[in-house]
Amino acid sequence: MNAPHDDESAEVRKRMWEKLAKSPFIMIKRIGTPDHAEPMTAILDPEADGAFWLYTRKDNRIATGGPAMAQVVTSDHKLFACIRGNLVPETDPALIEKYWSNMVEAWFEGGRADPALLMLRFELEDAEIWEGDESLSGKFKMITGMKIKPEEAGRHVETTL
Repeated sequence: MNAPHDDESAEVRKRMWEKLAKSPFIMIKRIGTPDHAEPMTAILDPEADGAFWLYTRKDNRIATGGPAMAQVVTSDHKLFACIRGNLVPETDPALIEKYWSNMVEAWFEGGRADPALLMLRFELEDAEIWEGDESLSGKFKMITGMKIKPEEAGRHVETTL
């Protein structure tokens, strides 16, 4: 999927990042495994383009890294995304320290020194993003059961990240 970064794609991508920053919860799984996806908290950095981070344990099902998919449903249920990328261990102590928080601390008995601690970087490749129609006419049609044409359903973009 090598969709161009047109204006519509850029606008939808921007809203995806804004909404994900407000509610950074994703479902993620490694591609090619029978494992189910699991919930994780994405650590976003406004200055980082093309990646986000996850704290996990070395015995977690995604700990081996590799190709992965993350699903996003924003808290207002108006944006949905499937993001493809590659999970790689983050070994930079400065980044592990930078993103550390009380929320992360709660999961690791030994804190930053916990031998089970693993930070992964999710290097983003591309995404498919859907946005619901927020117009008054779209809401009216849904409430009344009127037929919605595909072009009225909202936006759908395939984009590189």
